[in-house]
Amino acid sequence: MKPARTRVAPSPTGHMHLATARVALYDYLLAKKTGGQFILRIEDTDTQRTVPGAEQELMDGLRWLGLEYDEGPDIGGPRGPYRQTERRDIYHAHAKILVDKGHAYPCFCTPERLEKVRQEQMKRKENPHYDGMCRILDPDDAARRVAGGEKNIIRFKMPKDGQTVAHDHLRGEIITQNEQLNDYVLMKSDGLPTYHLAAMVDDHDMGITHVLRGAEWLSTFPLHVNIVRAFGWEEPAWVHLSLFLKPSGKGKLSKRDGAIAMKDGYSVFIKDFGQLGFTPEGVNNWIALMGWGVAEDDVLTLDQMIERFNVDSLTASPSAINFQKLDHFNGTHIRLLTNEDLSARIKPYFSEAGLHVDDETLYKVTPLIRERLVTLDDCLSFASFFFKENVEIDPAELIVKGLDAKQSAEILRKSYEILSGLDELTHATGEPPMRVYVEESGFTAGQVFGLMRTAITGQKVSPPLFESMEVIGRKTVLERLKNAVEILGKF
Repeated sequence: MKPARTRVAPSPTGHMHLATARVALYDYLLAKKTGGQFILRIEDTDTQRTVPGAEQELMDGLRWLGLEYDEGPDIGGPRGPYRQTERRDIYHAHAKILVDKGHAYPCFCTPERLEKVRQEQMKRKENPHYDGMCRILDPDDAARRVAGGEKNIIRFKMPKDGQTVAHDHLRGEIITQNEQLNDYVLMKSDGLPTYHLAAMVDDHDMGITHVLRGAEWLSTFPLHVNIVRAFGWEEPAWVHLSLFLKPSGKGKLSKRDGAIAMKDGYSVFIKDFGQLGFTPEGVNNWIALMGWGVAEDDVLTLDQMIERFNVDSLTASPSAINFQKLDHFNGTHIRLLTNEDLSARIKPYFSEAGLHVDDETLYKVTPLIRERLVTLDDCLSFASFFFKENVEIDPAELIVKGLDAKQSAEILRKSYEILSGLDELTHATGEPPMRVYVEESGFTAGQVFGLMRTAITGQKVSPPLFESMEVIGRKTVLERLKNAVEILGKF
């Protein structure tokens, strides 16, 4: 393929959604696969819905995912500006071209008249549409009214006869009867364009070769094709991606589903994934396979995705969100990280929990918990005890099932005696004598080691016991055993 120029063009009207991330990922993969460019464009013409900080969140989200763009509003580029509100003159010039060529016209209808027409159409059980009142105005009269300052918008003059045949890369030819099409607004009365004009103009001016976007744009696909053809431009390859469905598979995934997902430790917004302990690698792998016809369990790095990506392999079938798959990919990618990288990634979670973490100890702890982590923040439940002076112990947890407090205390005292007699406490020196004690005592390994684990770590589940004891250190291990004996002495 020739080098592709792709773009992700979100509106800064809210948090960056999974669907935006997937469009961006596919755009990025196609550009990198073909040696092309990946562009960020901010479509901010809906000024009433623009949310402060949303644009920065979009840029931060792309960078967190590792999707570095080649051109964009913050880094510039040869085809800028990359914010639509900075391109007004460009849109006005193009709207004038369409009007002069007879493909568009000024509309002077008031909102009140349009609403009245809409209500009458609904009473007749018709789909609401513009009735074409200003379409038949004499162009010279309309031009004089515009020149006189009369308030107006610009509408596209859709063909009324025949068919519009548009080609979608995933779905093939989409045929629409032109009599069903509406004269959509291109320029609003505030002087800003609608998406329909702005996106088409920008894609042409920025040399976009492939337009990847959500399936929700299929309804206005005939309009966009007609606009491009009215200018006489070459069409890009249109790729309308599959819909994301709710986890149940019933209904399109929406931003409102984010609150529901958060209750279970998940999200539909990119800003949340890092805080929830997910990795960019895991998230990319997860969203890539929802709409890409490769094996659902393929574990792929970004570089491997670039190598394998082919726009022909994308599918149009809707994909239900499966958060368990996210867990699978995230845990797998965690285990692919180097010890140094994983240590650096989990350190902030300890710090945010108020724990002082030294890098040397953390580097020893990381391989002990690596296999157990599903999310990065799981490090807290598995390894916080390494960085605490003392651990909190539920006294009831120190009484082993099948034993009483006296017997449990006996186990801990004997453990203290054995371990305190060692010059050095390591996995190699600590485990053998404790195994001998288990065999000679009549207690089971589960009783002895389970009790030691609770006393030393403060929890019933932890990384391997003797490896953990080696990291904690002989002095602290003995102090925690002694403290547990004293707790049992109060029963």
